[in-house]
Amino acid sequence: MNVQTALEPLDRLVEQAKRVLPGGTFGNMPAEVVIRDGKGGRVWDEASREYVDFLLGSGPMFVGHGHPEVTAAVQAQAPLGTTFFGNNRHGIALAEAVCAAVPCAEQVRFVCTGTEADLYAMRAARAFRRRDKILKFEGGYHGMSDYALMSLAPKRPGNFPRPIPDSAGIPKSVQDEMLIAAFNDIAMVESLIEEQKDELAGVIVEPFQRLIPPKLGFLQALRAVTAKHGIPLIFDEVVTGFRFAYGGAQEYYGVTPDICTLGKIVGGGFALAAIAGRADIMKHFDKLAVADEDFLFQVGTLSGNPLAAVAGLATLEILKRPGAYEQVFATGRELMAALDGILKKAGIAAQVIGEPPLFDVYFTDQPIKDYRDTLKGDAAMARRFNQLLRARGIMKGETKYYVSLAHTRADIDHTIGAWTEAVKDLRA
Repeated sequence: MNVQTALEPLDRLVEQAKRVLPGGTFGNMPAEVVIRDGKGGRVWDEASREYVDFLLGSGPMFVGHGHPEVTAAVQAQAPLGTTFFGNNRHGIALAEAVCAAVPCAEQVRFVCTGTEADLYAMRAARAFRRRDKILKFEGGYHGMSDYALMSLAPKRPGNFPRPIPDSAGIPKSVQDEMLIAAFNDIAMVESLIEEQKDELAGVIVEPFQRLIPPKLGFLQALRAVTAKHGIPLIFDEVVTGFRFAYGGAQEYYGVTPDICTLGKIVGGGFALAAIAGRADIMKHFDKLAVADEDFLFQVGTLSGNPLAAVAGLATLEILKRPGAYEQVFATGRELMAALDGILKKAGIAAQVIGEPPLFDVYFTDQPIKDYRDTLKGDAAMARRFNQLLRARGIMKGETKYYVSLAHTRADIDHTIGAWTEAVKDLRA
């Protein structure tokens, strides 16, 4: 089959997508990226082109695509029923596993998406504190709710703590319920919390914000000031949960919040997310445990469904095995060091930032400690680099290399070779 023949099915699919989907996409990747299948740490597109996969479905496929144990668990459950709306033993077992693994988790409520989890976590904080305002950090991503889409990625950042909407269709009144601070600036955060403590319902933060690690002591200080005033601290661990450690970023960084949200890995590649936290906060989901005005109404047709639950349980069993995290971290460290070395050797100003399971490069000679620092990077060069890499068999999103347990020596070598060749063209 020649190249043109191989491309024809892909071209037809792209044309079809552009007819029936806004922008020709699901809203995630370019229309031209149509993935056919995946196995381990690789994927193939509809033109049969093979890629080392650092997209990993935007992170869920931490143990790799089509893992035989996860697949077997799903195949065993599917004939017995995919969803019941009522409780099922697998969902209960997954909740038990989360409570055993995650330091802050005394109780769990399942939903289907990270957006829902973050929305309900903020709502739980409001119900608990009987106050309205939430403090979040500029550049922090907490899903697609109106509240979350405040100062996620402002092109012209404004004055703290006033938020800037990131989307059309958000009521102007939402701006009055959110406060914005700079990640890693504990002096600003402490000042804002002291000033707004009587109105704050909670503080939500990605303990590792997108790609930016917390400064030494930042999370500890944030924990101290919120605890001082009895303000619930929410860790958004949709990305970091079960990725940085079995107990998530709160185990990895040694700071325990009051509430956390989980997603991606915990569902084993299926639609499942969770809110987990202290029992005295989580009881607001229980109509019999609180007064009517304190009850937090939440139902979901597919929440905790057995298909996602068995996939999640199988995934967690794999991650509990000795050496799993050591392997992921070793892979990530080797890749980060290699990319940094290739860019330095080429004389290209760049910062490779993140943690070994999750990293990327910003093309700047300036250190990156918060969202505004990321704007200093050469975005056009980053886009060009990603395009050069995709042509060389590397699949990744606009930002982030997600590292998996399934990435092999051959995957690492292919990636380093692709970086080496792409950097030559980047300099041209």
